[in-house]
Amino acid sequence: MSSTPQETIKQCCARLYESDFAKFLLGDSFHPGGLRLTERLGTLLELTPRSRVLDIASGKGASALFIAERFGCEILGIDYSSRNVAAANAAAAATEAGARVRFEQADAELLPVEDGSFDAIVCECDFCTFPDKTAAAREFARVLRSGGAVGLSDLTRGAVLPRELDGLLAWIACIADAQPVESYAGYLTSAGFSILQTETHDEALLEMVHQVRMKLLGAEIMVGLRKLDLPGVDFTSAKQLAQAALRAVQDGMLGYAVICGQKPDRALI
Repeated sequence: MSSTPQETIKQCCARLYESDFAKFLLGDSFHPGGLRLTERLGTLLELTPRSRVLDIASGKGASALFIAERFGCEILGIDYSSRNVAAANAAAAATEAGARVRFEQADAELLPVEDGSFDAIVCECDFCTFPDKTAAAREFARVLRSGGAVGLSDLTRGAVLPRELDGLLAWIACIADAQPVESYAGYLTSAGFSILQTETHDEALLEMVHQVRMKLLGAEIMVGLRKLDLPGVDFTSAKQLAQAALRAVQDGMLGYAVICGQKPDRALI
Protein backbone atom coordinates (compact mmCIF):
# COMPACT_ATOMS: atom_id res chain seq x y z
CA MET A 1 0.00 0.00 0.00
CA SER A 2 1.44 3.39 -1.01
CA SER A 3 1.91 6.15 1.54
CA THR A 4 -0.32 9.22 1.57
CA PRO A 5 1.34 12.62 1.00
CA GLN A 6 0.95 13.36 4.73
CA GLU A 7 2.65 10.09 5.69
CA THR A 8 5.45 10.78 3.22
CA ILE A 9 6.11 14.17 4.86
CA LYS A 10 6.21 12.59 8.32
CA GLN A 11 8.57 9.84 7.14
CA CYS A 12 10.84 12.42 5.47
CA CYS A 13 11.12 14.45 8.66
CA ALA A 14 11.68 11.36 10.80
CA ARG A 15 14.51 10.18 8.53
CA LEU A 16 16.13 13.61 8.60
CA TYR A 17 16.12 13.85 12.38
CA GLU A 18 17.50 10.30 12.63
CA SER A 19 20.43 11.07 10.35
CA ASP A 20 24.08 11.35 11.38
CA PHE A 21 24.35 14.51 9.26
CA ALA A 22 21.58 16.24 11.26
CA LYS A 23 23.23 15.24 14.53
CA PHE A 24 26.60 16.51 13.28
CA LEU A 25 25.14 19.90 12.31
CA LEU A 26 22.67 20.43 15.14
CA GLY A 27 23.99 18.45 18.11
CA ASP A 28 21.72 16.69 20.59
CA SER A 29 19.06 19.42 20.78
CA PHE A 30 17.66 19.80 17.28
CA HIS A 31 16.18 23.25 17.82
CA PRO A 32 17.36 26.85 18.17
CA GLY A 33 18.20 27.88 21.70
CA GLY A 34 18.98 24.32 22.79
CA LEU A 35 18.30 23.38 26.40
CA ARG A 36 18.37 27.03 27.46
CA LEU A 37 15.14 27.62 25.55
CA THR A 38 13.76 24.29 26.77
CA GLU A 39 14.26 25.56 30.32
CA ARG A 40 12.47 28.79 29.40
CA LEU A 41 9.47 26.79 28.15
CA GLY A 42 9.40 24.77 31.36
CA THR A 43 9.47 27.96 33.41
CA LEU A 44 6.66 29.55 31.41
CA LEU A 45 4.59 26.39 31.84
CA GLU A 46 5.28 26.51 35.60
CA LEU A 47 6.42 22.88 35.71
CA THR A 48 6.88 21.28 39.14
CA PRO A 49 7.69 17.78 40.43
CA ARG A 50 3.93 17.15 40.43
CA SER A 51 3.57 17.93 36.71
CA ARG A 52 2.89 15.21 34.15
CA VAL A 53 4.36 16.39 30.85
CA LEU A 54 3.99 15.23 27.25
CA ASP A 55 6.92 16.02 24.92
CA ILE A 56 5.67 15.93 21.32
CA ALA A 57 8.26 15.01 18.66
CA SER A 58 10.77 14.25 21.40
CA GLY A 59 13.57 13.07 19.09
CA LYS A 60 16.35 11.25 20.90
CA GLY A 61 15.17 12.49 24.26
CA ALA A 62 17.54 15.35 25.16
CA SER A 63 14.80 17.83 26.06
CA ALA A 64 12.63 15.34 27.93
CA LEU A 65 15.53 14.13 30.05
CA PHE A 66 16.55 17.71 30.77
CA ILE A 67 13.00 18.65 31.81
CA ALA A 68 12.76 15.63 34.13
CA GLU A 69 16.08 16.53 35.76
CA ARG A 70 15.55 20.29 35.92
CA PHE A 71 11.92 20.34 37.10
CA GLY A 72 11.60 16.88 38.67
CA CYS A 73 8.46 16.00 36.74
CA GLU A 74 7.22 12.84 35.03
CA ILE A 75 7.41 12.99 31.24
CA LEU A 76 6.33 10.93 28.26
CA GLY A 77 8.07 11.58 24.94
CA ILE A 78 6.28 10.86 21.66
CA ASP A 79 8.15 10.61 18.36
CA TYR A 80 7.24 9.39 14.87
CA SER A 81 10.62 7.68 14.43
CA SER A 82 11.03 4.27 16.04
CA ARG A 83 14.82 4.66 15.84
CA ASN A 84 14.66 7.89 17.81
CA VAL A 85 12.40 6.26 20.40
CA ALA A 86 14.83 3.37 20.86
CA ALA A 87 17.75 5.77 21.24
CA ALA A 88 15.81 7.94 23.68
CA ASN A 89 14.80 5.02 25.89
CA ALA A 90 18.42 3.83 25.93
CA ALA A 91 19.55 7.33 26.96
CA ALA A 92 16.89 7.42 29.70
CA ALA A 93 18.03 4.07 31.07
CA ALA A 94 21.52 5.48 31.54
CA THR A 95 20.45 8.49 33.65
CA GLU A 96 19.09 9.02 37.15
CA ALA A 97 16.14 10.92 35.73
CA GLY A 98 15.28 7.96 33.49
CA ALA A 99 12.89 6.48 36.06
CA ARG A 100 10.56 9.42 35.42
CA VAL A 101 10.88 9.38 31.63
CA ARG A 102 9.72 7.03 28.89
CA PHE A 103 9.34 7.27 25.14
CA GLU A 104 6.83 5.81 22.68
CA GLN A 105 6.48 5.77 18.90
CA ALA A 106 3.33 7.62 17.85
CA ASP A 107 1.82 10.29 15.60
CA ALA A 108 1.27 13.78 17.03
CA GLU A 109 -2.02 13.98 15.13
CA LEU A 110 -3.35 10.81 16.81
CA LEU A 111 -1.91 10.58 20.30
CA PRO A 112 -2.22 7.19 22.06
CA VAL A 113 -3.04 8.69 25.47
CA GLU A 114 -6.24 9.22 27.43
CA ASP A 115 -8.24 12.43 27.55
CA GLY A 116 -7.13 14.92 30.19
CA SER A 117 -4.12 12.87 31.27
CA PHE A 118 -1.36 15.52 31.15
CA ASP A 119 -0.70 18.83 32.89
CA ALA A 120 1.52 20.31 30.19
CA ILE A 121 2.71 19.75 26.61
CA VAL A 122 6.05 20.78 25.14
CA CYS A 123 6.59 20.82 21.36
CA GLU A 124 9.89 22.24 20.14
CA CYS A 125 10.55 23.17 16.51
CA ASP A 126 8.18 20.50 15.16
CA PHE A 127 4.65 21.89 15.07
CA CYS A 128 5.61 23.49 11.75
CA THR A 129 6.31 20.03 10.30
CA PHE A 130 2.88 18.54 11.09
CA PRO A 131 0.83 18.18 7.88
CA ASP A 132 -2.47 18.62 9.77
CA LYS A 133 -1.78 21.30 12.36
CA THR A 134 -5.46 21.68 13.18
CA ALA A 135 -5.70 18.01 14.14
CA ALA A 136 -2.51 18.22 16.20
CA ALA A 137 -3.77 21.26 18.14
CA ARG A 138 -7.06 19.48 18.85
CA GLU A 139 -5.16 16.46 20.13
CA PHE A 140 -3.16 18.74 22.41
CA ALA A 141 -6.40 20.08 23.86
CA ARG A 142 -7.88 16.59 24.23
CA VAL A 143 -5.03 15.10 26.24
CA LEU A 144 -4.49 18.09 28.55
CA ARG A 145 -6.39 18.36 31.80
CA SER A 146 -8.65 21.31 32.47
CA GLY A 147 -6.38 24.31 32.96
CA GLY A 148 -3.39 22.53 31.41
CA ALA A 149 -0.93 24.41 29.22
CA VAL A 150 0.96 23.91 25.96
CA GLY A 151 4.30 25.48 25.06
CA LEU A 152 5.50 25.66 21.46
CA SER A 153 8.82 26.93 20.18
CA ASP A 154 9.06 27.12 16.42
CA LEU A 155 10.45 28.70 13.29
CA THR A 156 8.52 31.71 12.02
CA ARG A 157 8.52 33.25 8.57
CA GLY A 158 7.17 36.23 6.71
CA ALA A 159 4.27 35.94 4.32
CA VAL A 160 6.57 35.78 1.28
CA LEU A 161 10.06 34.30 1.02
CA PRO A 162 12.49 34.24 -1.91
CA ARG A 163 12.47 30.98 -3.86
CA GLU A 164 15.93 30.00 -2.63
CA LEU A 165 14.68 30.12 0.95
CA ASP A 166 11.76 27.83 0.22
CA GLY A 167 14.37 25.34 -0.98
CA LEU A 168 16.42 25.96 2.16
CA LEU A 169 13.50 25.31 4.47
CA ALA A 170 12.79 21.97 2.87
CA TRP A 171 16.51 21.13 3.03
CA ILE A 172 17.36 21.81 6.67
CA ALA A 173 14.42 20.38 8.58
CA CYS A 174 11.28 19.64 6.57
CA ILE A 175 9.99 23.05 7.67
CA ALA A 176 8.65 24.50 4.45
CA ASP A 177 5.34 25.06 6.27
CA ALA A 178 6.77 27.36 8.94
CA GLN A 179 4.34 30.22 9.52
CA PRO A 180 3.98 33.65 11.16
CA VAL A 181 3.60 33.52 14.94
CA GLU A 182 -0.01 34.70 14.58
CA SER A 183 -0.82 31.58 12.58
CA TYR A 184 0.56 29.26 15.25
CA ALA A 185 -1.47 31.14 17.87
CA GLY A 186 -4.50 30.79 15.61
CA TYR A 187 -4.24 26.99 15.54
CA LEU A 188 -4.17 26.95 19.35
CA THR A 189 -7.10 29.34 19.80
CA SER A 190 -9.14 27.38 17.26
CA ALA A 191 -8.60 24.29 19.45
CA GLY A 192 -9.92 26.17 22.48
CA PHE A 193 -6.71 27.50 24.03
CA SER A 194 -6.23 31.02 25.30
CA ILE A 195 -2.81 32.49 24.49
CA LEU A 196 -0.83 33.17 27.64
CA GLN A 197 2.36 34.52 26.15
CA THR A 198 4.42 34.87 22.99
CA GLU A 199 8.13 35.65 22.91
CA THR A 200 10.52 36.35 20.05
CA HIS A 201 13.82 34.47 20.12
CA ASP A 202 15.30 35.31 16.73
CA GLU A 203 18.76 35.46 18.32
CA ALA A 204 18.55 31.71 19.00
CA LEU A 205 17.93 31.01 15.31
CA LEU A 206 20.75 33.35 14.30
CA GLU A 207 23.13 31.53 16.65
CA MET A 208 22.10 28.14 15.21
CA VAL A 209 22.58 29.32 11.62
CA HIS A 210 26.06 30.57 12.48
CA GLN A 211 26.87 27.20 14.07
CA VAL A 212 25.59 25.29 11.04
CA ARG A 213 27.68 27.42 8.69
CA MET A 214 30.85 26.78 10.70
CA LYS A 215 30.14 23.06 10.99
CA LEU A 216 29.56 22.81 7.25
CA LEU A 217 32.98 24.33 6.63
CA GLY A 218 34.55 21.92 9.12
CA ALA A 219 32.71 18.93 7.70
CA GLU A 220 33.85 19.74 4.16
CA ILE A 221 37.47 19.82 5.31
CA MET A 222 37.13 16.57 7.27
CA VAL A 223 35.47 14.80 4.35
CA GLY A 224 38.29 16.01 2.10
CA LEU A 225 40.80 14.56 4.55
CA ARG A 226 38.76 11.34 4.69
CA LYS A 227 38.25 11.72 8.43
CA LEU A 228 34.47 11.96 8.07
CA ASP A 229 32.07 10.08 5.79
CA LEU A 230 28.96 12.03 4.73
CA PRO A 231 27.88 10.51 1.41
CA GLY A 232 25.58 12.46 -0.85
CA VAL A 233 26.09 15.87 0.78
CA ASP A 234 26.45 18.76 -1.70
CA PHE A 235 28.57 21.12 0.38
CA THR A 236 28.56 23.92 -2.19
CA SER A 237 24.75 24.11 -2.24
CA ALA A 238 24.54 23.60 1.52
CA LYS A 239 26.87 26.54 2.22
CA GLN A 240 24.98 28.77 -0.24
CA LEU A 241 21.68 27.93 1.41
CA ALA A 242 23.09 28.49 4.90
CA GLN A 243 24.28 31.92 3.80
CA ALA A 244 20.81 32.65 2.44
CA ALA A 245 19.33 31.64 5.80
CA LEU A 246 21.68 34.01 7.60
CA ARG A 247 20.58 36.90 5.41
CA ALA A 248 16.92 35.99 5.93
CA VAL A 249 17.23 36.03 9.72
CA GLN A 250 19.16 39.29 9.64
CA ASP A 251 16.50 40.82 7.36
CA GLY A 252 13.63 39.62 9.57
CA MET A 253 12.23 37.14 7.04
CA LEU A 254 12.93 34.14 9.29
CA GLY A 255 12.69 34.03 13.05
CA TYR A 256 11.99 31.89 16.08
CA ALA A 257 9.27 32.26 18.68
CA VAL A 258 7.73 30.74 21.80
CA ILE A 259 3.95 30.51 22.11
CA CYS A 260 2.19 29.32 25.29
CA GLY A 261 -1.51 28.57 25.53
CA GLN A 262 -3.84 27.33 28.24
CA LYS A 263 -6.86 25.06 28.10
CA PRO A 264 -9.86 26.56 29.88
CA ASP A 265 -10.15 25.63 33.56
CA ARG A 266 -13.66 24.24 33.99
CA ALA A 267 -13.59 25.04 37.69
CA LEU A 268 -13.48 28.73 36.79
CA ILE A 269 -16.19 28.61 34.11
